[in-house]
Parts: sequence; C-alpha cells; structure tokens
Amino acid sequence: MLKKILKKYWLLIIILLIASFFRLYRISDYMEFLGDQGRDVVIIKDFLQHGNLFFIGPQTSIGNMYLGPYFYYLIAPSLLLANYNPVGPAIFIALLSIATVALIFFISKKWFNPKTAYIAAFLYAISPVTIKYSNFIWNPNIMPFFSLLFIYFFFESFKSKKFHYFLYASIAFVMVMNSHYLGLALLPFTGLFWLYNLVKFIKTKSPNLKPFIKYTLLAALIFIISLTPQVLFDLKHNGQNAKALLNFFTYRETTVNIKAYKAIPELPSIFNQVNTDLLTGRDKTVGIIISIIFTLCLIPLLLKYKKQKSSFWIIFFWYLSGLIALALYKQHIYAHYFAFLFPSVFILAAFLINKFKLIGVPFFILITIFSFTNNPFRYQPNSQLKTVNQIADTIIANSNNQDFNFALLAKQNYDPPYRYILATKQAKIVNLPEKLADQLFVVCEPFQIECNPIGNPEWSVAAFGWAKIDNQWEINGIKIFKLVKNPDGTKN
Repeated sequence: MLKKILKKYWLLIIILLIASFFRLYRISDYMEFLGDQGRDVVIIKDFLQHGNLFFIGPQTSIGNMYLGPYFYYLIAPSLLLANYNPVGPAIFIALLSIATVALIFFISKKWFNPKTAYIAAFLYAISPVTIKYSNFIWNPNIMPFFSLLFIYFFFESFKSKKFHYFLYASIAFVMVMNSHYLGLALLPFTGLFWLYNLVKFIKTKSPNLKPFIKYTLLAALIFIISLTPQVLFDLKHNGQNAKALLNFFTYRETTVNIKAYKAIPELPSIFNQVNTDLLTGRDKTVGIIISIIFTLCLIPLLLKYKKQKSSFWIIFFWYLSGLIALALYKQHIYAHYFAFLFPSVFILAAFLINKFKLIGVPFFILITIFSFTNNPFRYQPNSQLKTVNQIADTIIANSNNQDFNFALLAKQNYDPPYRYILATKQAKIVNLPEKLADQLFVVCEPFQIECNPIGNPEWSVAAFGWAKIDNQWEINGIKIFKLVKNPDGTKN
C-alpha cells in the first residue's frame, strides 16, 4: 500500500517536503512574536487554565471591529500540546499551510489535470509571501486553507449534485470570516452563481431544487448559529461590534466604495500587486513582466469563453471578484488582505503555464527563479521569541525575586509578548494600577523612538512616579532599564 502511494505521488511528496522545509526549518527563530501573537497566546492560555470562554476573536486593524472567536479555539490545542510554548501554535499554522499545498494539488488535479496540479502546488510551496504568512500565529494566516475549502465544497456541490456539501462550505466560510472580514469578497460571485442555479432549477422544475433549498437553509443555519458568541458579546456590550461593522460600511469616506465601476481604474495596479507579491517574491520589475504574460495568456481564453471548462471560470471569477473587492477598498492593500485569493492565483497561473507551453515554460522558470531568489532564508532570522526570552531572563535575574512593574516603549509593538513570557517563567510581575512595586523594568525598542524612560509620558511609566535609572542593559539592539523610586525627583 505504502509502495503504491510512494510510486503514484512521489513528486507531490517531494513538493510537500520542500513546503515543509521552508515553513518548519528553525521556525522558533523565523516566526514573528510581536504584540498580536502575544495577545493571542495570553487569551488562549487564560482559556486553557481558567476556562474563560472566547466570545470574540482578534480586533481588526481598522473600524474597532472584532472577528469571531473560532481562530482561538482552533489553535488552542496546539498551545496546550506545546506546554504553552508559542512555537506550538506556529507549527500548527505551518502544518495548515502545508495542507493547503496538498489541497491545491488534489483540487487542481480533480478540476483540471495532474500537470496543472503539480505546478500549482509547487509554486505555492516556494512562494516567499505564502511562506512568510505560514510560520507564525496570526488569524489571516489560516485564510488560504479555508477559502480554498469553501470554494471547493461550494462549487463541487453543483458539479456532483451533492448539495450536502453546502454544509461543509458553510463551516469553511465561518472559519474564513473568523480569519479576516475581507473574506466577504468571496460572497458576490458565489452568491450570483447560487442565484443563477436557483432560477434555473425553478424554471426547469428540476428534482435538484428540493435538496438545493434544503441544504442551503441548513448551511445558512450553521452560519447563523456560528454568530452566537458575537451576538452574546454585543448583548453585553451595547451592540459594540454590530455598530462598528455598520459604521464601516455606512461611513465610507475612507473605507470602501460600493459602486463596482469605481474599481475599474484601480484594477491594473491591484492585479500587478497581487501577481508581484505572490509570484515574484515582490520583485517589482519582474512583477510587471509576469503581469503582462498573465494578461497575454488570459486574453485568448476569454475571447473563446464557450470552449473553457467550468473549472476555469470558477478560478477566474474567484480571482477577478477578489481583485474588484480589493480595488474598492480605499486603504493601503497589504498582502494578508488578499489571503483569500492566494490559492486562486497559483491555480490560475499553473493552468496558463500548462495551457500555453511555449510561453508557459519561461513563465514557470521566471517565477521559480525569483521565488527562490527572494526566499525568506536569504535573511537572518528575526529571533523575536528568543530575544523576548533573553530579555525576560535578564529582568528576572535583576529583580532580586521582588515584585516589579513592567512597561514597554515601542513605536510598532505592544507588551503582551513580554508579559506572557514573564508569566510563563513565574516572574513576580505585578500590574499597575492594582499594585505599585518598588521597581519598574522598562523595555525600549529603539526603532523610530528615543529611549528615555525618565519623564516619559507613556502611562505605564508615568504611573510609577518619580524614578531614577538603577541599571540598564542591551539585548539584540533592545534596551532594558531598571527604574527605582526617586522621591525627591532629582535626575540621576
């Protein structure tokens, strides 16, 4: 049995090994461990140790909205299995990305052909951006996996007339929405396809109408039930999340356009950005070349639209509708915003490479070269988790086993990572304003800020009162200050 599998899928196994190496090698050194990651493990650890259920998930970057809580529930077991080491959930995210590679292969093989499947899986496995968003704890990082599952189950239900697949599609979409609200961009083209089939089934009096309606309603019920925690949160907090979501779409001066035609002028730049980010490792010059080749390959297929398989149109409209949604968004577009599009880009690129071999082979070679050229391993690891551990050890060693307050001075970070690691090391950290200790440790990340804790207006420093610097250290460019009481307020 094993020999048969190895013989049949040896190339896929090699691709999965490549994907695994790029995502798991020295993961504790390459993973990000900043404010968002610290916040997540603090919340999950509290749940695992004290049973405090999640009713909301991470806060969105704009709009003061909260996602659903299921991302936290999804990664909680991995934190427990790792004995509260943040590397555990990071490995889980990496494994999910590797599973995405396999999923791309099997869906592409079923909907297209083996060559397209191998090309798509390989390009996804080596893409620097997909690697970057696959080895640390962050809610957008699960979106490629679940968006692909949603698209597969939704359209496969029509292809196979197995409408109970709507239930699986609904569960996948719940997870997409718990990853990032830009997952809503998946709804317009799937909704129109659903509506088209509803009308067709009614007109033809199709026997498929009854199971189609039945499982549609059940899928909708699953989604509605999934909103229960957020509804309970809003009932307790005066509709905070619902109001924020409504404001986001109502007051659109700086958020979104709802008029689709306004996306047209922005489409070329968004199209180029997506291709550049995903297919060239963000090399802008090569990105333009790739986008031109992409367009030249697409034009003849679109002109001969009647000859194209339905699978091509599924992937194409997934990609196109995503681009339109991004073009309607008025803020800066970061790569994780279009994580719901990741699989479609690679499947479509692979299809074009296999379809137009004359131009496809250089297309494939170009993508491969620049993906490897811009691989994250070219750069030294950030070692953020290691640095936080070293800083925590330094603070504990110099706290004299006495209570201490803690503060962070940083431009683009906040303190949960430090607090989490200090707590896991049983440090005697106490929080203001509950308790004012006799010593305050201030960590300063000197990126775009001046590291001067004396007289600093940051609340967690100012609340400590008059102080002087008793000692200071530096670890990997980050400064640590030990402040002690200075009642007369004289400078040290």
